[in-house]
Amino acid sequence: MLYLVGTPIGNLSDMSPRAIEVLSEADVIACEDTRVTGILLKEKGIEAKKLFCYQEHNKAAKGPVLIDMMKQGMTVAQVSDAGMPAISDPGEDLVRLAVEAGIEVSVIPGPVAAVSALAISGLSTRYYHFEGFLPQENKKRRDRLEALKGYDETIVLYEAPHRIQKLTEELEEAGFGDRKASFCRELTKKYEEVIRLTVSEAKKYFEENAPRGEFVVCLEPLGSAGTKTEPGAACDADTLIKLLLEKGMPTKDIAQVVSKATGLGKKEMYARTLELS
Repeated sequence: MLYLVGTPIGNLSDMSPRAIEVLSEADVIACEDTRVTGILLKEKGIEAKKLFCYQEHNKAAKGPVLIDMMKQGMTVAQVSDAGMPAISDPGEDLVRLAVEAGIEVSVIPGPVAAVSALAISGLSTRYYHFEGFLPQENKKRRDRLEALKGYDETIVLYEAPHRIQKLTEELEEAGFGDRKASFCRELTKKYEEVIRLTVSEAKKYFEENAPRGEFVVCLEPLGSAGTKTEPGAACDADTLIKLLLEKGMPTKDIAQVVSKATGLGKKEMYARTLELS
């Protein structure tokens, strides 16, 4: 049996009674950092001897070992350093292995930094895209930044403090400079902070104020101009698309220009431009 156990993202009082019960009864607790999880277990009076290190760098080797334990009848509880396992976390791979092996998987819900930040961001929560950490490798990172331009939903990113300045620069270069964003850090902790600025304003802010702690960034999409779509916008869009096509503008650029001008979604305008080409 595999349990995915949500742990606090900051305040240890957010640990649920059911999570404490499952961790107390599990034969093995798979965790990213035994020191971090050890502190949590000590706080909750749970024996730390059954900790098993399972993280991004050793998951290929340690995952099968955990699967063998469960096949032998042992109960494994998997936790991340903070929040829900399997969300931007190697637990994703462990769940896949368990499912493939026919092992039952159950979840003990807990806090999620992305959703918590989204709730207090002040941005639209009706639809959102969870991106998590962008790739560190340059080409993959550029590709994902380019892909973000096509989303019409609030975008949720994770970023480390030493890269937050770089992220604001990259987002500004990608055209998000005038978009609203909330930069959330230390959620549920004593010094919880939410910085609400446009991307360009945030770039200047972090040049003057050294960022601390990991951030959850909620970002207004390029397709959102903060205004309601006016009746007849689709007709106006077709007219503008045809005009820009005649001028030889690339399809991707047309979609972005028309989206901003009409308030219609960028992906929708991209598809419409292809139809009219």
